[in-house]
Formats: sequence, structure tokens, C-alpha cells
Amino acid sequence: MTSEQPRPSAPSAWVRESNLLWYHRWIIKVLRAGPIPQHVAFIMDGNRRFARKENIDKAEGHAKGFDKLSETLQWCHDIGIREVTVYAFSIENFKRSQKEVDTLMSLARDKFRRLHEERDKLHERGICIRIIGNMSLLPVDIQKIMAEAVLLTKDNKKSFLNVAFSYTSRDEITHSIRTVAEGVLEGKLHEDDIDEEVLNGCMYTRDCSEPDLLVRTSGEVRLSDFLLWQSSSTVIYFTKTLWPEFNIWQLFSAVFYYQRCHWQVSSIRNALEEVSEEFEDVTAAKSSSQRNKKDERVRKFLNDVERKDRENLIKLTSAITLK
Repeated sequence: MTSEQPRPSAPSAWVRESNLLWYHRWIIKVLRAGPIPQHVAFIMDGNRRFARKENIDKAEGHAKGFDKLSETLQWCHDIGIREVTVYAFSIENFKRSQKEVDTLMSLARDKFRRLHEERDKLHERGICIRIIGNMSLLPVDIQKIMAEAVLLTKDNKKSFLNVAFSYTSRDEITHSIRTVAEGVLEGKLHEDDIDEEVLNGCMYTRDCSEPDLLVRTSGEVRLSDFLLWQSSSTVIYFTKTLWPEFNIWQLFSAVFYYQRCHWQVSSIRNALEEVSEEFEDVTAAKSSSQRNKKDERVRKFLNDVERKDRENLIKLTSAITLK
């Protein structure tokens, strides 16, 4: 163990104890003198290349990747980052070999079962787990344990972990448009009701904030269909480090990079808010009665969407599985 790294902590756990050394905590105090991103997203890339580099099996490479996730989540907690979103499994990953897909499903199954064993720690930390993605594409038993994790932690409000599993932005946007179209066909919405707010309310991420900072490892400089709708003013930080080798110094660097870009991002967001306010001023020309009716339709529709999703989660928890 070098003096530059945090002390090792127990692997495999979702919730860890802080393992920072005194100078890590000193750097965090310095960083906190500036703006800290409240929502950080990670594209955790490089597990397979790490396995090839270390001459180990791909399955072990992915397992190392999970250990790095749990360690990074603790670092984010130490820094004061309240919400984290991780790209755990893309729909495109189903195109990999059946052996590797089965390995990833088995790892997800094992880790989410472990999450249930840590329920007391999750409640103590106030961690809310959300799954964002097309869960219908997953094995039923994995859908069940994920649904149980979401419902188990739904009332926790101190911090949020959004796991993008069986996810792509194109699928998310398609899902949102399809949901809105069904609402129009069923007479719950009018065509004129459709706007950004309605589409956003039908996204998998409707309960999530927009990410302030997005970090991608492994040297790839693309977003791979991740949070495209939500990242219009997100600071993006690329590092060549493979995900299992990601360390706290790279996280510090990413946060510092965000702080350097923060003024520019704030300007962009303020400009977007001004455009939104101007649009609201234009629509305000409609009669108060019309606006109220539209607002009521939209509210009922979005509440109905949320209710159906919650009922589907409850239904999944009662599914009978053989695994």
C-alpha cells in the first residue's frame, strides 16, 4: 500500500466506511471552498481491458469494476456529492457474447442480493436506490430483486444512487414518447399539452436531477447513448484510466475541473431558464381557464404514469422465480 492511496476496505459491500487519510480530507476541505457538484454520473468503462491487461478472466474484471463502484460511492459521500448515476449495463451490451452477458447478469444478481443484506446501512445513510432503464429486457428474477431494492429504499432522501441498467438514451426517449402518445390516444392528454415538462415526466429519470458532472473512464471520448436528454449543460470529464484503476485523485481532478467550468455552466443554465421563462410568458396569453385545465390534465396524467410504474414494481416483487 502506498501512502498516496486510501487504506483498503472490505470489498463487495455497497456501503463502506470512509477510508480516507488526513491529506485526502484536507484536499476535500479545499475543494469545498468552491462549488461541489451535487449530481455526478459515471460511465464505468474499461473492465474488459483491465482484465486483458492483468491477464485475468473477464468475470473477475467486471467484479473488480463493482468493487471500484462501491469505493467511489464512498468517496462521493465523503466529498459531499448527494446524487450519483452509474452506467452499469447498456442495452447494447446484450450484443456481447452470451457467456459474458450471463456473467454480467450473474454479477448483478449477486450484488443486488447483497444490497438487500445491507438494508440497515442503506437506511442509516438515507440512501435511495433507483433503477433507470428498460427492466422488461432483464431476467424476471433480476427484475424482482431490483424492484425490491427500489421499494425498500424509496422513502430515503439523504442521497441517491441511480443505476442505469438495460439503458440507452434512445430507448428512454422512445419510451417517453410512446407513453405520451398513449396518453393522447386514451384522451388523458391533448396534443397541445405535449411539451418538455410532459416528456421529462415520462423519462426513466423523472425523479432524478440533471447531472452537474459526467465522468467517463478508459480514454473513450463519447457518451455511448448515456443521459443525452439530461446532459445539455453537464460538465464532461474524460480520463484515460481504466475503471477498476480509478482512484480518489482522479475524482478530485474531475471535481476541480467542474469547478473551473462552473461559471460557464451556470451561464448556460441561466440562459436556458430565461428561454423557458420567455416561453411561459408567451403561453400566459392564453386564458387562465385554459391554462388551469391543461395543468390539471398534465398533473393527473403524470401522477397516473408514476402510479402505474409503482404498481409494476410491486407486481414484480411478487413474481415467482426459479433462481
